[in-house]
Amino acid sequence: MIVDRLRRILGRDDSVIPFDMFDEIYTEQEARRARRLENIYHVGQDKIWDGRQILGELIAKHGKPQLTPIQRTALARIFSIIMWGELAAWKISAQLANELVPLEAKMAATSQVHDEARHFYVMHDYLEALGDKPNKLDFWSRRVVELTLATPSLAKKLLGMQLTIETIALTIFQRVRELEVEPVLTELLPYYERDEARHVGLGVQTLPGLIAKMGFAERVDFALFHLNLYGSALASLKAMEPDLLSIGVDPRSILAICFRKQSDIDDMLRVEFPAWPTDPPEQRIFEGLCELVFPSEGVGAKVPIAARVSHAVDVTRRKRTGVLEHVSKKTRNVRAAEALRARVP
Repeated sequence: MIVDRLRRILGRDDSVIPFDMFDEIYTEQEARRARRLENIYHVGQDKIWDGRQILGELIAKHGKPQLTPIQRTALARIFSIIMWGELAAWKISAQLANELVPLEAKMAATSQVHDEARHFYVMHDYLEALGDKPNKLDFWSRRVVELTLATPSLAKKLLGMQLTIETIALTIFQRVRELEVEPVLTELLPYYERDEARHVGLGVQTLPGLIAKMGFAERVDFALFHLNLYGSALASLKAMEPDLLSIGVDPRSILAICFRKQSDIDDMLRVEFPAWPTDPPEQRIFEGLCELVFPSEGVGAKVPIAARVSHAVDVTRRKRTGVLEHVSKKTRNVRAAEALRARVP
């Protein structure tokens, strides 16, 4: 009884049905966003795929995954993190479906619950076929998902789930698929990517409106949470570095792809909300941290710590090109060279 009373006082009584959910009058722009959110749900229903069938067909086509022991262990550790991340996403999207009041946003989050449940069990079954037992989450990966799970703030939850965890997952899926590390996984990951890209839309359409209602102190608190979350994600990527390198993935390329995707998301946000910041302080600080942890000089480069710190400060002050742009340019140059070689008879 006391707990129920406290929940009502704090405005978190889940037993109350929001009978006023249809009372809000939308502006024309808000109505368009609501239709997009509703469409996320309907497209999700149209694009549902049978995880057991797809995985079974891919294993029948390619056989059970065959890798060297080192590659198998590395892949298992990386995708164990993904698997537990999918379980966290399942739980978080269920929280969002419960707590979001507007019908259209609630529908979009509910569609994601179904997707994440499928992602979790299919990844579990794939790891079983790989022949390696899923590992527990490392400290930093666990911290990323637990920060998002534990926060009572809808804005922080959307930032953590839709615009951080989903973006990181999409980036790893893309890079591993491009490298064709293992044929079953290579053909399985596009199904995940299609779903995850749709999930980002919930954050794009919903988060800025919540931020717009914040006061100054709330925005500062939100920015600190943002930096805390990104810093934990960066530490998680550093912990994965040996395994990523074992399967041929440069972690700096993960950062480059991740930030290109984040830039695309920011562009979408600015279309909907022109006041969305272009170069916020937390973004600069995070890019400086990236330079500190993954220096532009490359993997194994002997860069003294004082020089790393100096370079990181210069990146933050926009006086030096960061690891993200450095890797992006390197990637473009490699792709251009590959395209040129392809044209040579």
